[in-house]
Amino acid sequence: MSRVDRYILSLFWVSFAAGLVIFVTLFMATDVMSNVLRYKAVDTGVFLSYYGYFLPEIIHKMLPVASVVGLVLTISTLNKGSELIALFASGLSLFRISRWIFISLLIVGVIDYVASDRLLPMFTKQKNFTFYNFIEQKPSKFQTIKTDKIWYRSKNTIFNIKTLNAEGNLAQGLTLYFFDEAWNLKQLLTAESVVLEGSKWLLQNGTISVFSSDSSFPLNDKFDQKTIVMAEDAQDLRSTGQTSDLLSHSELSRYISKNKEAGLDTVKYEVDYFSKLSFALAGLVMSLLALPFCVGQARGGGMAKNAGIVLGLVVAYWIIYSSMQTMGYHGTLPPFLAAWGSNIMMAGLGVFFLLRLKK
Repeated sequence: MSRVDRYILSLFWVSFAAGLVIFVTLFMATDVMSNVLRYKAVDTGVFLSYYGYFLPEIIHKMLPVASVVGLVLTISTLNKGSELIALFASGLSLFRISRWIFISLLIVGVIDYVASDRLLPMFTKQKNFTFYNFIEQKPSKFQTIKTDKIWYRSKNTIFNIKTLNAEGNLAQGLTLYFFDEAWNLKQLLTAESVVLEGSKWLLQNGTISVFSSDSSFPLNDKFDQKTIVMAEDAQDLRSTGQTSDLLSHSELSRYISKNKEAGLDTVKYEVDYFSKLSFALAGLVMSLLALPFCVGQARGGGMAKNAGIVLGLVVAYWIIYSSMQTMGYHGTLPPFLAAWGSNIMMAGLGVFFLLRLKK
């Protein structure tokens, strides 16, 4: 690494860090104001705990934005002091000047992927626990999702589900435990499959065991089909089908395999599986696209134009990224293309404009 490379990297890391701090602060400030106004009775300490768990996720989301900010401000600074022209005159290409910035962004992406895969599920579980128990104060909405089973409580009923589809309306392997007010087990119900329609559940191929204080043995009965009505808060189970953010990459892979074996739809999980890696490289891809525009606009002058570049690229990327994910969730696009399509498209455009700029 030459002295010039070290100088450029020093400019980049300062701009990157500044951008990350600014955007993380803006995101948190907006979210804090919204929640404080909505949940006025919640203690300040609870919010501090909640945002302590939320902070790693916010940093993860803002890294791509900080990457683009770092690149654009670095090139703008070089151009403002006519250093960019001097580097061009010495025979260095734009990509050669930015080489170590892109190497740094690749390293950031790898570290972000590993850290988010290992740490984010843990922090997200704690964040959700704090939110549902102490902020929204609806603990029935919180559950600890595991790859082998899902436990959920609805008033005096506890149930275990082996697999649940992403929409939360079809489950396999249900076990229901019904308790009385003194928490004595009154009834045990099992079913191979369940169709969930709000509070009305259609159970198929199961057994019922009734426990009575008058008998030492339960009364057992089998059924082919049975409809039961659950408490209203059992409808919250639909929202807990979104498990991808609570699982690591390897856990999500096993979860997908298990759902496929159970005959459940896994399209959404597959899109999220591929998105975990594609998102880690979003900053690298957006920066590649920003580079040729940054130089062209910088010659026209002004930080305002460069700020517009950053904002425009981030918005464009998120529109394409979110749109493709949505199409993937609905089966319009294959899961891999839904997750990687925006990166492939943006990287292709970046290379195209760089080649045009060189000519």
